[in-house]
Amino acid sequence: MRLFRPAIREEAPPDNRSKILDAAQHLFAQQGFGNTPTSLIAKKAGIAEGTIFRYFPTKKDILVELVTSGWVTILTDLLTELSQMASYTHVESVLRNRMIHLHSNMDLMKVCFFEAQFHPDLRDRIHEDVINRMMSVAEDFFQTAMDRGVYRKINTKVVARIFLGMFTIAGFSQQTMSGAPGMSLLEMDDMVRGLSDIFLHGVLAKA
Repeated sequence: MRLFRPAIREEAPPDNRSKILDAAQHLFAQQGFGNTPTSLIAKKAGIAEGTIFRYFPTKKDILVELVTSGWVTILTDLLTELSQMASYTHVESVLRNRMIHLHSNMDLMKVCFFEAQFHPDLRDRIHEDVINRMMSVAEDFFQTAMDRGVYRKINTKVVARIFLGMFTIAGFSQQTMSGAPGMSLLEMDDMVRGLSDIFLHGVLAKA
């Protein structure tokens, strides 16, 4: 009797657009946007150089795609995890998970944090298209916590900006920029505990 054997589904190979973005992200992180010609991107992606321009009119368009989509991913993941917290006081676990994720995606971090500094137009676009929208989501989240009496009632814009800024600065570490070995788990844990404690309780000694 013949037994039915379901066909094994193979994952589709990455398309050329993904190959270009993956190659560019690695190269931009290692040697910078300015020092990376499109010929090198094409070589690493395993495609002809002309193929790049079917998807991206210029090399700058590759950078814009990487940075904007990268920031969307970073902040969306953070806000998604915030929305899934069991309690508004569990900030520490969220920060720890996000920090581990950031340090496991070092190339993306380098490109997102570093390259935008040298391209004012890109920096402005990130603020307009990504960060401002994420800020409004974060404000709604913290407003709900205040309405439920978990957080004291203060300016939600300030709270959201402090939280996202705190998270950003944690990712903008010397290791991210220099490529040096990252923080140990103990150092990361200390940073996460300190950040979450300061965010929830402030820095003043109790009377």
